[in-house]
Amino acid sequence: MLTSLSDQLLAADAPLATVDGDTANQREGESVGQESLTDQTVWMLAVRDHRDRQAFGRLFDYFAPRLKGVICRSGLPPSQAEDIVQDVMLTVWRKAAMFDPERAQVSAWIYQIARNKQIDTLRKEKRPVPEELKLPEETQEDAAQVLALDQETQKLRVALGRLKPAQREMVEKAYLGELTHADIREQTGLPLGTIKSRIRLGLERLRHELKEQGLT
Repeated sequence: MLTSLSDQLLAADAPLATVDGDTANQREGESVGQESLTDQTVWMLAVRDHRDRQAFGRLFDYFAPRLKGVICRSGLPPSQAEDIVQDVMLTVWRKAAMFDPERAQVSAWIYQIARNKQIDTLRKEKRPVPEELKLPEETQEDAAQVLALDQETQKLRVALGRLKPAQREMVEKAYLGELTHADIREQTGLPLGTIKSRIRLGLERLRHELKEQGLT
């Protein structure tokens, strides 16, 4: 699964020093106004400047499922999409020194790597290359909008964390993992009725939590 691959991707590299989040943030704040940086940019800079494995793990957890979803929507099967995502994130680790926040947002930089990998895969298979891999809307927004989006994302994570584990699992599979009810049944072995019930109850609870936080 994608959530366990970041350690595997780094397994072949020599042991590297890890900088904790506070230290990485402090050092980055000395050169760039940290108040203007997204979490993803801070993590990427920690990887670039300090080879911070923890920061890379956070980058992986954030981008891997999003990349997989975009690649799958272009017509490639999930298993092949996961292979591309692994390759993309390994490239991010190895070429972190090339990242420059003055030239591109981290999401735009990573999605461009993904597009190149996807095109290479399709060309090897002699398949037509689809339209340009679309970047998330956040790459086209200004810093204030990105910050607001990140804050809402954090609130969503908090709300998800308050769901019952069984409900949260079903909601995440259906909406974050973009799995159909049939896919979830195949993965979990649960009856469709149980899956639908947990998703419905989870969404009701999630709407309640988000309403309390002023997001609905």
